[in-house]
Amino acid sequence: MRFSLLYELQLPRPWDADAERRLIAEALDQLAAADRLGFHTAWVVEHHFAEEQSHASAPGILLSAASQRTTDLRLGLAARPAVHHPAHLAATVATLDLVSGGRVELAAAAVASGAERGVFGDAADTALLTAIRMMVESPFAGEGDGLPPRDVVPKPLQKPHPPLWAVVARRSDARAAGERGVGALLTASVDPEDLPGWASEYDAALSSSSAVPVGLAVNARLAAAVPMHVHRDEDVAIERAIDGAHFAAYARGHYTTFGEHRPGKTSVWEDFQARRDDVGLARRPIVADGAPLKVKLMGGGFASQRGAIGTPDQVRELVERYAAAGVDELVFMVQMGKVEHEHVIASLELFAEEVMPAFASGDDDGASRLSRDAALRALERREARRVAPRGYAFGADDGPAGGAGGSGAPAAPLPVAPPVATSGSGAGSSESRAAGLMRALESRGERAFQSFVSRSGDGRLARTAGSSAGLRVIFGAMERQFAPAKANGFTGDIQYNLRGEDGEIRSWTVAIADDRASARPGASDDPRLAITLSTADFIRIAGRDLDPVKAVLTGRLELAGDFTVAMRLGEMFGQPGPF
Repeated sequence: MRFSLLYELQLPRPWDADAERRLIAEALDQLAAADRLGFHTAWVVEHHFAEEQSHASAPGILLSAASQRTTDLRLGLAARPAVHHPAHLAATVATLDLVSGGRVELAAAAVASGAERGVFGDAADTALLTAIRMMVESPFAGEGDGLPPRDVVPKPLQKPHPPLWAVVARRSDARAAGERGVGALLTASVDPEDLPGWASEYDAALSSSSAVPVGLAVNARLAAAVPMHVHRDEDVAIERAIDGAHFAAYARGHYTTFGEHRPGKTSVWEDFQARRDDVGLARRPIVADGAPLKVKLMGGGFASQRGAIGTPDQVRELVERYAAAGVDELVFMVQMGKVEHEHVIASLELFAEEVMPAFASGDDDGASRLSRDAALRALERREARRVAPRGYAFGADDGPAGGAGGSGAPAAPLPVAPPVATSGSGAGSSESRAAGLMRALESRGERAFQSFVSRSGDGRLARTAGSSAGLRVIFGAMERQFAPAKANGFTGDIQYNLRGEDGEIRSWTVAIADDRASARPGASDDPRLAITLSTADFIRIAGRDLDPVKAVLTGRLELAGDFTVAMRLGEMFGQPGPF
């Protein structure tokens, strides 16, 4: 059995000016004590906007500081992948692993509260899988959703990557963790007598033919979190910690289940004191009677929770029951509510002195839950490691190729333009660089171009896609995408007047005749339709980053000539709407 700690950095109101600094300093002191006393891992769970429940919005920074105050304590980063770009998550984990000498454990936590979901969404799986690949592949081979090949550095010290976990709250979550070959870190309050079913489902999923690890190594462990405070006098243990344990449970429910929160206004501590009996956290059933400890209990008609809050003998007996239920690791919540720092330290010391020695250290690699042969078979079902396209390179003016924040338009490739003879002073000229960028964007497809446009400023668009080479690519694509059947017999010239940053107008003409379109720089002698707008706005319309109708209504695009032609332009050139 391993013994670890779980931190959310709870800070019930009211706060003074020094409260948060003191909170973090005390947590670091507690982690240093845990390292000295032989605890295995310190987990810090990432939360955002959860006032009072958790001020751990940057757990990687806290754990980085802890890494310099500890030598053996492993550092558990319970991150929310939906919050992070995969490259940022991969770099954070790798850097923490390096500065700690290879002591990181990584758990993926789904977005659980409306506070977070309203800002970040909840698409976590793709970000996690991509981050794992970025920690292993050198270079990262790219992704189907548009992320380009890059070598994400640094790489973690642990190979192939730190042990992987999933934060789970339901039995089905534990089963899913087994199928993904990761440890299951159970944060719901579950008595040991209710856990054998969880453990058996987790083990069955680990060894089933449907198990496909998300990483390049299997971490077969089941951990359970429980509040803990130990004192030789049971009354004292209860007095010091039960309100803190109950507040931790209440605050979690406040943000994920029943609360209505006014940011910066609601006092979760005051709400807890007024409503605890109504949500199964009554104080009256918790009495010092020397009885075996339970996580959930009833008394006097009230429901309540307790956990590992009691004497060393009581806590030791509870640990034995968790071990018998198939739990590999107990993760103790000790920094809860308003439990005083000095009492936390004293509890950790007493636990290490009187409870910890009765249990094996549990320093194996998790193979006891899953045979090495079964782990290898599961890894063989995993997708083969990807490699970057041969000869791939990127340039100084290259832009993002897409990703989670990119356009949702279908990735229908733009046709590759023929080589363009460009003017300038040679290979190093801005025109040559622009031509290279446009050819690279073409080769990756329409979605890459759209993403580049949406993430570029007007100046960058004018210098790159708005260069002579860039405009040749765009108008060349219009030639090839022309759909004669959508023209309804139209023939004639369409003139585009593109206004540069200096105010100078450059004109291009698209001539439609004989069921084909041909584009050339220069003005038309007799255009049927003239369209005037800035070069950057023209590119934004081509990249579907600017609605042309909105551009007309706001004066950014001017039309002269046959308006009925204008309304058909989109369809004529393979687009769903006008222009």
